[in-house]
Amino acid sequence: MSFVTPQRLKGLGIAFGVMAMDQIVKWFVLNPLQLRNVGVIDLLPFFDLRYAENRGISYGFLTAETLESRIFLFLLTGTIALGVLIWMFRETRMGDIAALALVLGGALGNIIDRVRFTYVVDYADFHIGAWRPFAVFNLADAAITAGVVLLLARSLLIREKPKGDDDFKAAAATERR
Repeated sequence: MSFVTPQRLKGLGIAFGVMAMDQIVKWFVLNPLQLRNVGVIDLLPFFDLRYAENRGISYGFLTAETLESRIFLFLLTGTIALGVLIWMFRETRMGDIAALALVLGGALGNIIDRVRFTYVVDYADFHIGAWRPFAVFNLADAAITAGVVLLLARSLLIREKPKGDDDFKAAAATERR
């Protein structure tokens, strides 16, 4: 079996596409929209563009304020991204490869921010009135979440038949006769 397959190349394409789209949107909100200076742009009754700097992971977990903690967080997220890449190259089903590619692309987009700014640029603010079910997020975060949800759904709903399962059923039917 070849290590580089068309499915895996498609997965890399998805990952780099997500990473590129994430960086383009971040460039757009930082430059033409000047969201850093504006602060908030009201778009819909339930969705705003709101500038936020995420110096940790989710919800401020592992906040990196010192150089050492930023290096640690960069190495941690880089190691996770490498692990996802290796996992993606071990998979053979396109659904799993695509889900892992979403996670990888989102992780790479956020890693680029950590290198450029020392924090991740967030801008998407979904809310219902004053209630905010999510922290302010970005396209990379959404891709990571979608990829994880797809992986979980596929693992729970799509199961491969164990090898030899037909033999077991045939033997069980013979015993009942």
